[in-house]
Amino acid sequence: MADVGFRSSVLDTAGSDDSTVLSPNYSIPQRLKCAVMVFVIQKILLTPLHLYDRLHDFLLRKNESRPSLTKSYKARPSLPVRIFLPRGHGALKSNERLPTLLTIHGGGFVVGYPRDNDAWNSAFANHHNFLVIALNYAKAPTSPFPGPIYDLEAIIGAVLSDSSLPIDPSRVALAGWSAGGNLALAVSQLESVRTRIRAVVPIYPVVDFVAPAEIKARTRRFKPSVGGFRARESDHLLALTDMFSWAYVNPGLRCDHALLSPYYASRESFPRSVFLIGCEMDILGQEAWRMACKLAGREVPAVEEPMGREEPAGKGELILHGDERFAFEERLDLLMDPELMEDARIKTEKVISLVGEWLYAGPFKEVEK
Repeated sequence: MADVGFRSSVLDTAGSDDSTVLSPNYSIPQRLKCAVMVFVIQKILLTPLHLYDRLHDFLLRKNESRPSLTKSYKARPSLPVRIFLPRGHGALKSNERLPTLLTIHGGGFVVGYPRDNDAWNSAFANHHNFLVIALNYAKAPTSPFPGPIYDLEAIIGAVLSDSSLPIDPSRVALAGWSAGGNLALAVSQLESVRTRIRAVVPIYPVVDFVAPAEIKARTRRFKPSVGGFRARESDHLLALTDMFSWAYVNPGLRCDHALLSPYYASRESFPRSVFLIGCEMDILGQEAWRMACKLAGREVPAVEEPMGREEPAGKGELILHGDERFAFEERLDLLMDPELMEDARIKTEKVISLVGEWLYAGPFKEVEK
């Protein structure tokens, strides 16, 4: 196992008893509660919304965020991908090979669809002249760890072997949001994937299942002065963490397994280039900060150390610390908070620009002829 690299911390797992890093065996009442929550979210709340979105998408055929096409592969025929060609590229018959970004949606390993990031994927494709492909995976609890990782391995292999797509095989990167960021870091450790991609871009990823959610919630910033949704003094995801963990992680598994908690993987396990993005006002922000420091060879903050800064940043401002090579951005929540939505819109545009510019200037520049 890779060196954990914590400073003094009650959660330092080096030399600890195995029981401290094993996933919990929830009581029957806890399991029933989690199962009911998953059913309500997956079947009662989100299924009708998904059907409405599909109908809305069908009726508004000129939606600029629509993918150029969708496609399924024999490797996972029930998990179609969404393919975004840059504006003006034309049909797939073009001989031009494009730099390619594969993306993985989030949703706590339990919910979510590739279409969730249509606007981001479409904007990235058009802004940077990329081919963007939104991947898919089966959801927990019917497909717990490591099922989604191997779904993605199979689909990535099929996509990158598809000669009908204008993929430049020397310029391929992988990105993901939240749980999708975890899966991007996990699947990129597999040799069949790591040897075929130049970079991985986890965006507010889950990277550590060892640290308790209660401690994670205490390390994020709360800023009442910003008003609106962000003025809340508790993390809205904290109440759902047990449900996500129960659904995805079977009891008795080591939570420091490198494919489950990528923080514990060695640097050599990942592609050479990693661009980590964390969210300051997010329960997952501190673990992204720790992993960024670890990968960069810097002093790693203690698990309990708060991240970010106390005072609010300006609207749309990203915190970019010189050469530390990571940034923090606010999380976009689908809530009627105009200030939050405008701030998130600006930051989303900045992140899209930063990621594309970094890929062109770094990982992809090395292979330019």
